[in-house]
Amino acid sequence: MHTINTPTLLRQTAILDHTHPRIQALVAQRGWRELPERARIAALYGFVRDEIAFGYNLADDLPASRVLADGMGQCNTKGALFMALLRACGIPCRLHGFTIDKALQKGAITGIAYQLAPRSIVHSWVEVWFEGRWLELEGFILDGAYLRALQRRFAKHQGPFCGYGAATPDLQRPAVDWEGGNTYIQKEGINHDFGVFDDPDAFYARHGANLSGLKRWLFQAVVRRWMNRNVARIRAGRG
Repeated sequence: MHTINTPTLLRQTAILDHTHPRIQALVAQRGWRELPERARIAALYGFVRDEIAFGYNLADDLPASRVLADGMGQCNTKGALFMALLRACGIPCRLHGFTIDKALQKGAITGIAYQLAPRSIVHSWVEVWFEGRWLELEGFILDGAYLRALQRRFAKHQGPFCGYGAATPDLQRPAVDWEGGNTYIQKEGINHDFGVFDDPDAFYARHGANLSGLKRWLFQAVVRRWMNRNVARIRAGRG
């Protein structure tokens, strides 16, 4: 029988600031704590996947409350929000860190933004303790509207797909709906496995975030705005 250190996997950190009033108000408003565990996880997963749009925040290591305020995120930031909500609702979770090849982002990121991106991009998914085992949840990264737009755009594509924020064996039937098991949307782009961490703070302390220095400033001031406009055009079927 597997055992876990539950207090460690429920604790608050600088990034997982789940006692923040914004997060606590959302949890109370939605009544998530009153749900059975399976329904609780499903509700949190659905919220982060579809009510937090796929997009690019100022940085990977933002507090979860800031991601919630932004109303958008990518793998690392949506993952931080998901973890904070899980812990706020009493569900132990941890982070699994990786890098992904930047080819996965081509199309969602274009031009100079794509050139500036490192070849290997820091990536993570969330692991949730449920019914005595760890589940790997990554399928929340792309919101449903954005994913459906991709599926329409590449309706004739068959076989593995890589680009526009997805790396999956089957774009038309990706494993993104949570039905008690694992979910993935970028797994096929992974090129390095860093292992598991109790929280994002420990992961970034060891491996850093994606950008620093001048590149980080340029990304925050200019490039991410281009990226988010491009993502919005794709979601609207115009990109």
